[in-house]
Amino acid sequence: MSKVVSLVCAIAIAAAGVAAAEENVSVEIVTNVGTMTVELWPTKAPATVQNFLDRVDERHYDGLIFHRVIANFMIQGGGFDPDMNEREPPRTVVNESSNGERNRRWTIAMARYADPDSAGAQFYINAKDNPHLNAQPDQPGYTVFGKLTAGMDVAEEIELTDTGTIGRFPNVPLTPIVIETIRRVEPTED
Repeated sequence: MSKVVSLVCAIAIAAAGVAAAEENVSVEIVTNVGTMTVELWPTKAPATVQNFLDRVDERHYDGLIFHRVIANFMIQGGGFDPDMNEREPPRTVVNESSNGERNRRWTIAMARYADPDSAGAQFYINAKDNPHLNAQPDQPGYTVFGKLTAGMDVAEEIELTDTGTIGRFPNVPLTPIVIETIRRVEPTED
């Protein structure tokens, strides 16, 4: 009997651990123009969320900027400092764009190069629905892994900031939009 009780307890503990691991996690993106809160979806994009949280926990994003801002499209950050020096991520992550999530307004997704599995640390927030960035049957898209839950006014302020070309980089905010920190936050009870 005690073996059965021990087995039931072990299964219950393991199930609770799995459930906790699958719960959505939130982060706050604190910038010099305000704060945005993002809910991340580990059940929809587990590798992407883990990669992003690894960068958050190692403070990769601190002091970087939103370096590519295009009104009525998206705001992109996580790769360059205010002097446009690139901060390389330690690794890339597999593309999870076939997860059924779409590049809708206020969702967050991973930026990447032509190689679908080249996303490292750079992310973008959609300023409008961008269906052309979604996965298609014959080609991968850009992995959506969460959405803004607060600070949409901040995202819009960033989206509408004046931009220009700095060196070889177009669409750079003329006044740097600095990511001061990105940190995990505790979920709030409704």
